[in-house]
Amino acid sequence: MPTFRRALAWLIDFALVLTLATALAVFTFNRISALVTEVPDLATASGWEILTSRGDLVDASEDFGNSLWRKSVLYVEQAFGLLVLVTFLYQWAALALSKRTLGKALVGLKVTECPPGRAAVRAAVTTTADVGLYALACCLLVEGMFVLSFLCWTVAVAVFLLNSLPVLSPARRSLADRVAGTSVSGLRIAPPPPPAPAPTW
Repeated sequence: MPTFRRALAWLIDFALVLTLATALAVFTFNRISALVTEVPDLATASGWEILTSRGDLVDASEDFGNSLWRKSVLYVEQAFGLLVLVTFLYQWAALALSKRTLGKALVGLKVTECPPGRAAVRAAVTTTADVGLYALACCLLVEGMFVLSFLCWTVAVAVFLLNSLPVLSPARRSLADRVAGTSVSGLRIAPPPPPAPAPTW
């Protein structure tokens, strides 16, 4: 049951990350699409076409096409960077202030021994395992570094498993817990008082 609660807490927190990622994706591709208004010949191009063009957009203006592609890639990398930063700040602030993220609060879990310094370390490991390495892999892919992107994806999966699988052990401590010196426990609810004894006459 504790393992199930931790998995559910992670799913809730990761749903928040996915919601932010979706919003950033929509915003970023709108930014990229807005770039085409500068070039009448590209008015019908989509943000995805610009992003995957490697700069080869306008035969008569190669430099401008390359500049447009670089700017599009920059927008994507900014979005991934913001996603990683906000995820870290969410994890750190939630743990430092209340010892639990929204997901952990909803399922009745808390992180013990978690002052702000340890909360920052734990948030850094969690963010790296859940979001950071995947974001780096995507940035490398957009840059056209396919082999490095694949290697980074492989490392990302390995780090995610190294962080999550130890929760199944008897100690139930993730890699983030072990590095930060923390642990996750359920909130203790005081048992109801015993019934009053029946009066004797």
